[in-house]
Amino acid sequence: MQLFAASFTALATALLLASPLAAQEIDPATATANAALEAAPVFDGHNDVPNQLRARVANQINGFDFADTTGTGEGHPQGAVMQTDLARMKQGKVGAQYWSVYVPSNPDEAEAVQEVIEQIDVTKRLIARFPEGLRYAETADQVERAMAEGKVASLLGMEGGHSIGSSLAVLRQLYALGARYMTLTHNSNTPWADAGTDTPVHGGLSAFGMDVVREMNRIGMLVDLSHVSEATMMDTLDVAKAPVIFSHSGARAINGHPRNVPDSVLARLAENGGIVMVVALPGFLNEERRQWFAQRSAEEARLKALFQGQPETVTATMDAWDKANPEPATGIKHMADHIDHIRKVAGVESIGIGGDFDGMPSGPVGFEDVRGYPLLFAELARRGYSQVELELIASRNAMRVLRAAEAYAASVADMAPIETLITPPAMPK
Repeated sequence: MQLFAASFTALATALLLASPLAAQEIDPATATANAALEAAPVFDGHNDVPNQLRARVANQINGFDFADTTGTGEGHPQGAVMQTDLARMKQGKVGAQYWSVYVPSNPDEAEAVQEVIEQIDVTKRLIARFPEGLRYAETADQVERAMAEGKVASLLGMEGGHSIGSSLAVLRQLYALGARYMTLTHNSNTPWADAGTDTPVHGGLSAFGMDVVREMNRIGMLVDLSHVSEATMMDTLDVAKAPVIFSHSGARAINGHPRNVPDSVLARLAENGGIVMVVALPGFLNEERRQWFAQRSAEEARLKALFQGQPETVTATMDAWDKANPEPATGIKHMADHIDHIRKVAGVESIGIGGDFDGMPSGPVGFEDVRGYPLLFAELARRGYSQVELELIASRNAMRVLRAAEAYAASVADMAPIETLITPPAMPK
């Protein structure tokens, strides 16, 4: 009888340990993360699915299956599979998403304006084609309603000020079409703002650029400072009357890439009320990986100079270099390190998440696609973040910022539109 009782106890213990409930009990961090994401699903700041639609299917989406994109590698030259679909967003606990209606930097601004309208069109059509998973949203209230109904609230964000054609009138009309944030630059300067990865021209924002920020505040469009120079960040914080966002950036103190936010700016962010939505791109997260890439680029440039007209030699020698110098692995812990630093300098209310999925080859190990958010939040819980703090990072901070932008716009509803022209017309003779 004692032997039977012992065996029964052992079996019961094994079954308990194998149950999902026991797994949560064994791993309190996972339980805390799951509870946080149940209460406040992820409100992600940046996803490049719209650009994938342009690049892969020329925006012809009537036959495109966004419910499951795991088979999209078959038609891609490098076999790259898309990182986002409805099934994986559900697994990743995504409740709201800014879809990036990005178009490449273009000195022909009229062409850029046309292309961004095309990207707005295809994104709205994608949302409308999949009502079982997506719900179009323009306001914080609409985001909350969609999330409450289990849909992914879907907002539009423009990446790059070239999309307005240096016209405040175009800016206003793109807001009317649904764009709820604009990144002031992409990788290149605009005629009115310096990018972080281009040679400075304006010393930050030009006078017209400052009026762009003022007009964005007036109409309720969020100012996104990812991609811009430190001087542009500082000028914007001097002018802005509403919270700013960094839709997909990290902390420069952890990784020195100019796409990341320096401590000088982080120190001012709490006063502004803005947030850094931490990016997942390995080159912006892992400093060792950034240094490796610089060394690899230098070696490739050296070989091309040595073996001009001999591309086969360059390729073979670089293959040998790659084998001897493998890319350093980037993991979820690197992303959490950036969150730790931003909390230390700016506070937990200054943090969000901006994965940049489908705008990069892959995220970190364990965070390769949109399924990875729960693992990130479990890592943060293991580092001592409370459920309340995790809820702030997941979506409550992003919701607060969106509401603040709407509230400021409502407070100045009687203000006349700004009519500044980037180049004042010549006076008649």
